[in-house]
Amino acid sequence: MTENYAFIGLGAMGYAMASNIRKKAPSTSTLYINDINNSACERFKAEYSSYGPIAIVSTAREAAENSKVLISIVPAAVDVKKVFLDEKDGVVASKPDVERVLCECSTIDVKSTREVGEALMAKGMGTYVDTPVSGGVPAAERGDLSMLIGHAAPSSSSPNSQRLERVLGMLGSPSKFFYLNSLGAGLTAKISNNYLSGTILLATAEALAIGIKQGLDPKMLYEVIKASTGQSWMCDHVMPIPNVTEHWVPSNSGYKPGFKTQMMIKDLGLGIESGKQVGIRPLMAEAAMETWVSASKDPQCFDRDGSSIYLHIGGLLPKGYEDTGKKSEDGTWEFE
Repeated sequence: MTENYAFIGLGAMGYAMASNIRKKAPSTSTLYINDINNSACERFKAEYSSYGPIAIVSTAREAAENSKVLISIVPAAVDVKKVFLDEKDGVVASKPDVERVLCECSTIDVKSTREVGEALMAKGMGTYVDTPVSGGVPAAERGDLSMLIGHAAPSSSSPNSQRLERVLGMLGSPSKFFYLNSLGAGLTAKISNNYLSGTILLATAEALAIGIKQGLDPKMLYEVIKASTGQSWMCDHVMPIPNVTEHWVPSNSGYKPGFKTQMMIKDLGLGIESGKQVGIRPLMAEAAMETWVSASKDPQCFDRDGSSIYLHIGGLLPKGYEDTGKKSEDGTWEFE
């Protein structure tokens, strides 16, 4: 029997992830979509309806009632609670269905996701799993995200377990699936990973800015780092200097996110809080947080990809590049 899907949250990551659901789900399945920005829903429907029916709904309740699998990726814990626990328009207000699978891909605190999961379980709303993702927009577009899963490995005897495995296979690469056994464990791993992402990106920007202001060619410096002990995923895939890598990075398109600068504050904050909860003082994140907060208020960085922090700390752009401070028609920032 054909089962329908729902997707809530069509931001940069969500839009790309939802596109893979529509492309890979059976063409007879309906994809129900919801976002606070209705224009994103309209654009998505126009772009992907050729793969199968898409219905725009105004509430998470409607999305849940019409689907067996619901995926959500929204900015913060308060948004997650609204999606799932709002007594009028949230998932909890829908008809109970223990066969429903609810995948929460947002990066929030572990306490909140457990609170949501326990409330939904008590109401018979289905299987709620924290499934945060890693890999950024390019991996979301390719459908090979890493999936950090707060659930036991799939069991052939459990229909919901099979539903979970099936939908995750539309979003990510099975070789990068990590089943971490218990609710909240996926987010615990995600918070630790993002602790590294935020501190390493800032360190990368600072190191590049120093080397280039000392007279090194950006491409040559990158080649040195790539072949040496300073190499990192962030340097390779979120290179903060335009026209250095041959592959696309946000800086090549005026720092189009990607992952917005101000969102890094939330992720580092989660890492700091998580460390303190277990008696680990998060010195690196505490130091980085000051610069990220400052960058989030800088017009050069606000609403741009986090790699634009390179501009905030005084990094030089390559010859031929000048940050205009103006946005193009599609909302991305322009270079000259």
